[in-house]
Amino acid sequence: MGENYTVKQGDYLSKIASEHGFFDHTTIWNHPANEELKKKRQNPSVLFPGDTLFIPDKEQRTFARPTGNNHFFVVKRERLKLRVVLEDQYEKPVAGAKCKVTIDAEGTDLTTDGKGKWELNIPLKAQAGAMVIDSNDTPYDGEFFSLRIGELDPVETLTGQQARLDNLGYFPGSSDKNDDPAFLSAVEEFQCDHDLTVDGKIGPKTQAKLKQVHGC
Repeated sequence: MGENYTVKQGDYLSKIASEHGFFDHTTIWNHPANEELKKKRQNPSVLFPGDTLFIPDKEQRTFARPTGNNHFFVVKRERLKLRVVLEDQYEKPVAGAKCKVTIDAEGTDLTTDGKGKWELNIPLKAQAGAMVIDSNDTPYDGEFFSLRIGELDPVETLTGQQARLDNLGYFPGSSDKNDDPAFLSAVEEFQCDHDLTVDGKIGPKTQAKLKQVHGC
């Protein structure tokens, strides 16, 4: 019969699927009952608290094999990758920066590539993370960043817009009103930097550009 699941803050589909015993989130995402949500959100890693997701029953599969032999079955598990891009205040990549990254208490040393990016395979249920830049040859040596995996809201929401602007260095504040002076100033600065109409409003064009520049 399946069940309806209400998305909570910090949920993303790979995490939800893993918690419900699925090896691949697409089994849930591509279910016909989730077609409307799929069209609305597009990205299964960017859901919004209150979204309703249908979780189908797991299907039992049967394989016919002869007796008297050993048989090996390979289960392909989904792999989840976290990507982070570091840029300076001029939107230039911070290349070659050594970073100490911790995901769910497990530490890893990484170095950004020529585009300021590092990538890391993470657990399907990962949520808490942190990054410290440990490079004497960058002006950001010692900078600490909290990584809140799965907490990015859709770009059409105020919280999603604030998070993207904040990640891009525009300091939008955290007011629950879209006419807050700090938020309006951040939007206008972003619009000015990207040759958009400077009106402080995040309409379709500004949303699209914000999503493009941020990466999701």
